[in-house]
Amino acid sequence: MTACGPGSGTSRSDNAQGGTHTVKTAAGPVDVPDHPKRVVVLDTAELDSAVTLGVKPVGATTAQPGKPFLDYLPKDELKGVENVGVIAQPSLEKILALEPDLILTNKERDGSRYDELSKIAPTVMTRSTGYPWKENFQVHAAALGKKAEAEKVLADYAEHTARVTEALGGKKKAAGIEAGVLRFQEGADTRVYGEKAYIATILKDVGLSRPPAARQAEDFGGLAMEVSPEQIDKGDADVLFYTSYGDPAKSGEKKAVASPLWKNMRAVENDRTFHVEDELWIQGIGYTAADRILDELEADLTQ
Repeated sequence: MTACGPGSGTSRSDNAQGGTHTVKTAAGPVDVPDHPKRVVVLDTAELDSAVTLGVKPVGATTAQPGKPFLDYLPKDELKGVENVGVIAQPSLEKILALEPDLILTNKERDGSRYDELSKIAPTVMTRSTGYPWKENFQVHAAALGKKAEAEKVLADYAEHTARVTEALGGKKKAAGIEAGVLRFQEGADTRVYGEKAYIATILKDVGLSRPPAARQAEDFGGLAMEVSPEQIDKGDADVLFYTSYGDPAKSGEKKAVASPLWKNMRAVENDRTFHVEDELWIQGIGYTAADRILDELEADLTQ
């Protein structure tokens, strides 16, 4: 890989058409091509950003071993994209073979690989994924040379959230609805998602309130509150969106929803629970995912 590094006399950015510009990243300023042609993305948020901005990567990681790219993303826009491994375990050999002129990732997943990745191509890292997704999107847009396109995406999102709020009866009525998000997990405790979760930002933008457990969540820096099967009612709210990571029979979902504890929750008693897709609501992070989630929120809460 050293043949691709700065000492080789030719960088990937030299091979792209046009000049370069500097992007502020979590690893410091990085010079990237003005018009990158061969982009590799190494997390779901980066892939969502690329798709949202009309950029087809040459390579991307998947969220789980043996699984395709997240199902909510348009299949035609991902046709021909090379699978370069799993998130946080990318194949450097596969990335190198694609001859990228830009790599997008974050320190949370690939901080330990930054030096190796940056020898392959200019590597733009955000500090983390998830909650700061809007700020990260702006970094991705700057790296891809798509700032103008990003402004339209933000305007469209603001308009979409306003439409959903209006459909719910306006800001006052929306604020009177406590919306909870619960995720059953194969091989781990169930999560009640808190204020530092991607999905929480969308609920907030619509104007929905959050239940006490969400406001009190402190696990993983406020991402969630982990609960045992005997504490499942902590996830209760006026409306509850729930999902499973993995097989519902193994994640605890199937057993939980048949239990008296679940059936006595007010969201269940009032028929205000909605099973949602984990790939979209939890694994997918970005404006393309948000657009789909907003549509589902409106459909569910106005039925």
